Amino acid sequence: MSADSSRSPATPTHRQASRWYDADAGPVVRPYAMTRGRTSSASRHRLDLIAVVVPEPVADDPARDQTLSPEHVEIVELCSDMPQSIAELAAGLDLPVGVVRVLVGDLVEDELVHVTRPVPPAELPDVSILREVINGLRAL
Repeated sequence: MSADSSRSPATPTHRQASRWYDADAGPVVRPYAMTRGRTSSASRHRLDLIAVVVPEPVADDPARDQTLSPEHVEIVELCSDMPQSIAELAAGLDLPVGVVRVLVGDLVEDELVHVTRPVPPAELPDVSILREVINGLRAL
């Protein structure tokens, strides 16, 4: 009697145990397909991880626009509740940051969102100058 013949019909074989189903397969659409193969957008804005995406008033119902992909619509909807950074959008959508940058760039070009960037530390006033101004105002 062979080892295989001793197995009962209820015992799954190795082939059956290694089979995966749709829920286990992960995303069906590859990231490069979402961006149509692009790795950057035509947007002239620099889309850092901390750049904040704010929807424009005209983007009240992005689902009506048939030219937008589901990911574009989802980005606008996520930002309509509260403006979000590129990093937050990537985490919320479970997409790579590069893909989110391209999709947000598309939305900027379509004027459905705008992007604000925090002031870089190099452009902030020096703390010592601010202290001197405060001391000068107090002396008046």
